[in-house]
Amino acid sequence: MVRYVYDFTQGGRDLAGLLGGKGANLAEMTRLGLPVPPGFVLTTEACRAFLATGGEPAGLWREVSDHLAALEAAAGRRLGQPDDPLLVSVRSGARFSMPGMMETILDIGLNDDSVLGLAKVSGSERFAWDSYRRLLQMFGSTVMGVDAALFEGELALLKDVRGIPDDVHLGAADLARLVEIYKNLIHDETGDWFPQCPAEQLRRAVLAVFASWNGQRARLYRRREHIPDDLGTAVTVQRMVFGNLGPDSGSGVAFTRDPATGRPGPYGDYLADAQGEDVVAGVRNTVPLTELERLDPGSYALLREHLRTLERHYRDLCDIEFTIERGTLWILQTRVGKRTAEAAFAIAAQLADERVITPDEGLARVSGEELARLMFPRFDASATGAPLAHGVPASPGAAVGAAVFDSAEAVRRAAAGERVVLVRQETTPDDLPGMIAAQAVLTSRGGKTSHAAVVARGMGKVCVCGAEELSVDVRARRFTTPDGTVVEEGTVLSVDGSAGAVYPGSVPLVDSAVMRFLESGDTDRFLENGDTDERAVGVVDAVARALARADAVRRLEVRANADTPEDAARARRFGAQGIGLCRTEHMFLGERRQLVEDMILASSDTERERALAALLPLQRQDFTAILKAMDGLPVTIRLLDPPLHEFLPDRTDLAVRTAAAEARGDLPDPHDAELLAAVNRMHEENPMLGLRGVRLGLLVPGLVAMQVRAIGEAVVERTRAGGTPRAEIMVPLVGDVRELLIVREEVERVLADVSAAAGVPVTCPVGTMIELPRAALTAGRIAEEAQFFSFGTNDLTQTTWGFSRDDVEAEFFSAYLDRGVFPVSPFETLDIDGVGRLVRIAVAEGRATRPDLTIGVCGEHGGDPDSVHFFHTAGLDYVSCSPFRVPVARLEAGRAALEGTEMSDSR
Repeated sequence: MVRYVYDFTQGGRDLAGLLGGKGANLAEMTRLGLPVPPGFVLTTEACRAFLATGGEPAGLWREVSDHLAALEAAAGRRLGQPDDPLLVSVRSGARFSMPGMMETILDIGLNDDSVLGLAKVSGSERFAWDSYRRLLQMFGSTVMGVDAALFEGELALLKDVRGIPDDVHLGAADLARLVEIYKNLIHDETGDWFPQCPAEQLRRAVLAVFASWNGQRARLYRRREHIPDDLGTAVTVQRMVFGNLGPDSGSGVAFTRDPATGRPGPYGDYLADAQGEDVVAGVRNTVPLTELERLDPGSYALLREHLRTLERHYRDLCDIEFTIERGTLWILQTRVGKRTAEAAFAIAAQLADERVITPDEGLARVSGEELARLMFPRFDASATGAPLAHGVPASPGAAVGAAVFDSAEAVRRAAAGERVVLVRQETTPDDLPGMIAAQAVLTSRGGKTSHAAVVARGMGKVCVCGAEELSVDVRARRFTTPDGTVVEEGTVLSVDGSAGAVYPGSVPLVDSAVMRFLESGDTDRFLENGDTDERAVGVVDAVARALARADAVRRLEVRANADTPEDAARARRFGAQGIGLCRTEHMFLGERRQLVEDMILASSDTERERALAALLPLQRQDFTAILKAMDGLPVTIRLLDPPLHEFLPDRTDLAVRTAAAEARGDLPDPHDAELLAAVNRMHEENPMLGLRGVRLGLLVPGLVAMQVRAIGEAVVERTRAGGTPRAEIMVPLVGDVRELLIVREEVERVLADVSAAAGVPVTCPVGTMIELPRAALTAGRIAEEAQFFSFGTNDLTQTTWGFSRDDVEAEFFSAYLDRGVFPVSPFETLDIDGVGRLVRIAVAEGRATRPDLTIGVCGEHGGDPDSVHFFHTAGLDYVSCSPFRVPVARLEAGRAALEGTEMSDSR
């Protein structure tokens, strides 16, 4: 028999895959002796069985009944007992944290009879009816499918009628009336009445939480966070404790360190006379956690002790949910807390300094994605002017966009290419699509632990919460500032998530402190430039330490894709160890395009040679400057790759101009006619698979020789100048070893001529791009002629999948992602099963032929964090990426080299 239910005393955090993160951590805290209300966990296996069959697995409810009976025996009362009811909560808890995406149901066991018993035993009618209306609202929306907004609407209407600002001011009679309204609402919307049987409430709640794993917002969140769809969620059933029993009760969220900055010390929000959902939903503005020291010194002291215990035990920032019930502190949940990129680096450095973790563990706690966020620009403080409002700086960064007031509008405008800022009173899980689409989130309620703040931090979105001075009118699609300024939908806003400020219009951007540090090349130069902001210096120091550690442990070299001396110099400052891809076609643009035209239109060998001779000194000049910028480091220069017609005017434009002239009775421009003839002659139905790459070199006389001569002469010039040039020549799109053999022989012949004429030895390794499946499958033979391989994973992905990237990304990728055909675009993260297998085959066969074969990757995947880890395990020597991705690749190459990197960050 499969076991589906575990008591909190029977598990631990090592069972997170089975008990989910929440259940495993509740079990762990129970083992540590912390004050955790007792309960039990239904496993992720039970969820997967339910999702597979649509019904509860055999034996599940018998196990649940046994554990419930034990819980009732320990409490001395039964679930829903009329005179003194035991009440429980039902919460989801997947393996990976999915804040606000799955459903929670509190106060299960209440009905028309037990609510009276709860009122009597608690001594508070108001508390009892408040708990009952919460159950109806949560059960009605989660289990019975009633639109949650309908409940909120009835609550808002009642507050308006009573003329009160929030639900705390509703009396027992008001809440009893609301209960009846909610029960009738459920019946009107569903045709069924709210179930009065406590056992039925529990059963239906559990199954509804299982079903919510496949809800739209949960699937959207998983896709955004790359969480597998087949994990399922566990469900925790826990004895209720109550924070809504009056001013001596309350609920809060606490962090062991500030999740926005990493600053040490307890941090969080507290709300008196409230349940935990009130804190994260932002229905009332919370007070800082430090205020609890004044309100309840004893509970505050205990909470600080428990926070220290948990951080020492988990050796990381911990996020804790707690409830105080009439002066008694209960811990309801803990997890390794989500944090901003800035906080991630700061906390890793702090914990390493405190010897809580090792430097290698510190490196494993940060990521290239987080480093990339820290490189984003910030607002120019000197150009901000007066802010429209201030709020809580919940998730740092700078973002500009048009104000929108609902999720659907955010999605619609973003799909049309517009940048937007989602403005709400507070967000709920239903706002997730809009939060993903928006550049920033702005709310008038809530704090750093609200739904908006937690989800935005997890996604790296800019967020300002709790801007109380703003009056947000979602229905009218506008907000009003304290001075009466009305901001309508569509108005451009600038949101500063670091300062918690919102400005009108588009504020100019400046480089972040981390980018200034990377541009300077080292911390000393960064400090010499006069940046004395303590927070900026702190994050720069943490980033510098992480990169230094990564460089010390990584095996993969990191090179850059660079086509200009400026890009080469920047890449070197960013830590690149050479150039893995210098695209020569980028050197034929601008004024030089005319010379390429002349070569294409040449009617004789003499004319073609004249055009190539004109290009030669320009190419030599380019190569000389790039070799100078990368002196002493390898520079891999790819011979011309794209089809020649890309250097000619657009075919349709030429045809229209020619036809228009003929329609007027004029003779077409002779040059246009000549160009049109050339374009028609070279037209291909699928140019990506046509005359390009090595095929050009074989069929266009003199092209390879011109480029190789320019490279050789640049090597001579740099050698004579005292440099150490290390040029490498890469032949693109080779599919058969004979293609490479012919080109290599020409390369060696030209280099020998250059060397003899200059009296300077010129040797350049000759290799190829592996970007066709046939090249990967015949890599052993190709390695007989290639001194190095570089995987062109963009084209290799296109040719393996049969995708034309420019066409399919716009046409059907979103549908493929929605349907789970692939979890992420294969052009963003390497397809390991297909393209990755070809890479492994080519590496194995290439090195079997030539053991000293140098192998790298120069496609965009070279800067993708997940792909870098694969290239490390596949045995490549280097990755190459754009200059701005070099620091990211350095960091991830270091993380990949550490033992146990397959245990990826679960935050």
